[in-house]
Amino acid sequence: MEKFELIAKTFMGLEPILAEELRQLGATDIRPSRRVVTFYGDKELMYRANFSLRTAIRILKPICHFRAKSADDVYNAVKDVDWASYIQPGKTFAVDAVVYSEEFRNSRFVTYKVKDAIVDQFREQTGNRPNISVSNPDIRLHIHIADDDATLSLDSSGESLHRRGYRQEQVEAPLNEVLAAGMILMTGWRGETDFIDPMCGSGTLPIEAALIARNMAPGLFRKEFAFEKWSDFDAELFDEIYNDDSKERPFEGHIYGYDIDPKAVNTSRMNVKAAGLSADITIEQADFKDFTAPEKKSIMVMNPPYGERISTPNLLGTYRMIGERLKHQFTGNEAWILSYREECFAQIGLKPSLKTPLYNGSLECEFRKYALFDGKMKVFRQEGGIVKTEEERKAMAEKHRFRKNRDFKQRLDDEAENEEGDIRSFKFHSFEKNYKGEVRKKPREYRKPSAQQRKNIFANSPRKQNKFPKHED
Repeated sequence: MEKFELIAKTFMGLEPILAEELRQLGATDIRPSRRVVTFYGDKELMYRANFSLRTAIRILKPICHFRAKSADDVYNAVKDVDWASYIQPGKTFAVDAVVYSEEFRNSRFVTYKVKDAIVDQFREQTGNRPNISVSNPDIRLHIHIADDDATLSLDSSGESLHRRGYRQEQVEAPLNEVLAAGMILMTGWRGETDFIDPMCGSGTLPIEAALIARNMAPGLFRKEFAFEKWSDFDAELFDEIYNDDSKERPFEGHIYGYDIDPKAVNTSRMNVKAAGLSADITIEQADFKDFTAPEKKSIMVMNPPYGERISTPNLLGTYRMIGERLKHQFTGNEAWILSYREECFAQIGLKPSLKTPLYNGSLECEFRKYALFDGKMKVFRQEGGIVKTEEERKAMAEKHRFRKNRDFKQRLDDEAENEEGDIRSFKFHSFEKNYKGEVRKKPREYRKPSAQQRKNIFANSPRKQNKFPKHED
């Protein structure tokens, strides 16, 4: 099949993880940049990228690159494209714009110029104009302008890829699915041990962890992708990709999610059930201050309150409690914490072995790794313990250090504002048919696990209910 250029968009800080995902898919000429990774692949790879990538927001297929120093440049370049080969008679389209330019201050203005050029071409050539549909267009277009460099692309994804489809309900300020998957992939965990999220909220981290552990594609729950409406859509090829579970694997460990809020617990359970992962994930109501050492080796990943959209009566006290529980009840394991303020991290009282800058929406956070051990660090090292690997030392030296005294102000720049549509959460409604009205071979939202043969895998993995027992001080 013919290869062509593709662009995968992501969140700042996840570019290296996304690049590695693309390498594993077989992409070539991979070039990470700011919030994007460009690469080359064929139609099959484009389908697989949408279906399988965990850290991509959307996959774009460039139509043309051009210089845009004025509104006329945009209009003329767009009008030069043969739109009859992209938008068939009777089909609708929509345009999305992301702009960083002194010349173009308003992304909507750019959107209108693109629409005008397309409509004018059809009107001049056929006497008819295609309709524009914002909610459910047949063809989605994306234009990106940085200074005077412009790229006009077909959007092959449609809804942002973080919208997996398993989320039935949500709590306040839920963790984005793409960010959650990226955090887990950063830890290097692929299901080798048990997984614990002691502040699970909507259950996003536990669900993404289960998908990673079983190597299940995140696109299994999506109702559709934008490329399914393209004139050259190969339904047979995509059905083959969708129904191929040869790379999935068994998971012998277990995933535990806890939250002090009963509403969050109920929400998490609902989402876990919707994903068909109840056999792998246990959700219970528990306060982290009562946490005691797990029976098996585990990794912990958590996203505690920052004091922004969600807070607690004693925010700094919460972080002191986190450090105390980790130090006394999680030795011999790894804990990874995403947070925002240096002042909060300081309260943990533990020295991280790795600090990685990572954006949660518009907030510039850090994702820190803590290697927990008994006794003093000096003795631990003398006995052969490794607190920080050579790779982690190198990574720490290369990473940009964020300001020490970050305050509570959100840092919403123009780019985050433009990409607001990529980070909004949503409410999923189940469905049974695709856009053509055809029932798929395997309904996506409940496919995994969806049949008797999958019960055998789960039946061989005994599970335990592991509530935090009350801790007596």
